[in-house]
Amino acid sequence: MPGPPHDPANHDPANGNNASADTQQGLLFQQASSPARRIWSVRDLVSAARTALESEYVDVFVEGEVSNFRPADSGHLYFSLKDGDAQLRVVMFRSQARLLRFRPENGMSLMARGRLTIYEPRGELQLSAEFLEPMGAGALHVAFEQLKAKLAAEGLFDAARKRPLPPMPRKIGVITSPRGAAVQDIVNILQRRHSGVSVLIYPAQVQGESAPAEVAAGLRYFNQAKNVEVILIARGGGSAEDLAAFNDESLARAIAASGIPTISAVGHETDFTIADFVADLRAPTPSAAAEMVIESRQQIEERVISMGQRLIRAARYRALMARSHFTALAQHGAFARMRELLNRRQQRVDELSFRLASSQAALFQRMRGRVDIAATQVRAHDLRRIVAATRRELEGTVAQLTAAVKSRLQLRRAAFATASGRLQALSPISILERGYALVFDAAGALVKDASQVAAGDALTLRLARGTIAAEVKAAEVNKVK
Repeated sequence: MPGPPHDPANHDPANGNNASADTQQGLLFQQASSPARRIWSVRDLVSAARTALESEYVDVFVEGEVSNFRPADSGHLYFSLKDGDAQLRVVMFRSQARLLRFRPENGMSLMARGRLTIYEPRGELQLSAEFLEPMGAGALHVAFEQLKAKLAAEGLFDAARKRPLPPMPRKIGVITSPRGAAVQDIVNILQRRHSGVSVLIYPAQVQGESAPAEVAAGLRYFNQAKNVEVILIARGGGSAEDLAAFNDESLARAIAASGIPTISAVGHETDFTIADFVADLRAPTPSAAAEMVIESRQQIEERVISMGQRLIRAARYRALMARSHFTALAQHGAFARMRELLNRRQQRVDELSFRLASSQAALFQRMRGRVDIAATQVRAHDLRRIVAATRRELEGTVAQLTAAVKSRLQLRRAAFATASGRLQALSPISILERGYALVFDAAGALVKDASQVAAGDALTLRLARGTIAAEVKAAEVNKVK
């Protein structure tokens, strides 16, 4: 029978065999409970860490200072965020980078939002950013200041490159939204100030991502068509986000490249955009732009009346001064000698005029005589008689030629009839007309002898009109005596 179970608590310390057995059992227990060892490949371990990291830190916000900023030709942005001795690699791909309204710079403090991941080729921790926001100043303000500094350095804001507006434009182009209140204010003011002005409106979005491209397209249209003398870019007031479309670099360059003077009338009086700095003139509001671009008819009429009065006074003054000067000069003795000299010159001119008139009359008389002689000679050679004689001679020749041709044709027709008769007489068809027939065997050979056929052979008889199929009943050869 088996003994009682062993209780380690009741074993005898002096018993060495019992202690050795306990030690062996403890080692076996440790080997059985230890987990199996797993050896990772670098790729698998990094991939597993990346998966765990991305699932844990899906949407994180990190703020720090930008360093090592490197934009790539592909459109991706690479930089690091530093905070004391710690730094974090950041990448923003082109699809998100193109939506940024500012450009990160080294030393700029900003907040980045994205997800943590691991760049496996280098095993580096990095943040895949989807949104960036400057710390302390808004993105729109930073983008505005950056673009303003850039274009100012290129000279696009210089007063020397800006052109004056035409004093009295007849055609005005307006680029704005056709549904906004700004366009109605502009049209009403222009019509009230001068009803003869023509207003061409180019409809464009003035808010949103497509607004810069549509406004720039309006500028290109007016410059290509050249159908206006001045261009108004107008939009009513709004927030900084609403006016962001007019802080676009491509739109600023389109305004600078315009060959037609432009007026920027965007927002309220306190609003400033990049378009205001680049345009030839900045108006505080769309209504003010309409008043600035054209003077009222009353002001023009008053100016014309004033200028007319000034011109009349100036002309009277000049005439008075000239008369006084002429009177002073007429009293000088030299004028008497000049008058006498002029009289003698006038007499000489009159004498030459009389001689010229006489010479012309004589010349005309001689030319008239020569014309009369030529007319008499022409009448002696009556062209109508010459033409009539030539026509009669030509008609006689034509008649002789016609008669000869007809005679020749009759001779040819008679010879043709004779030859046709002879040919018809020799034709086998003519013989058939007299009741004869041509006999052909089954092979289509002409039968000339009764010995060529036998009873039951099929024959074909060719008559003058049509053929007859026949069968030989009996064949006998009778010699012709």
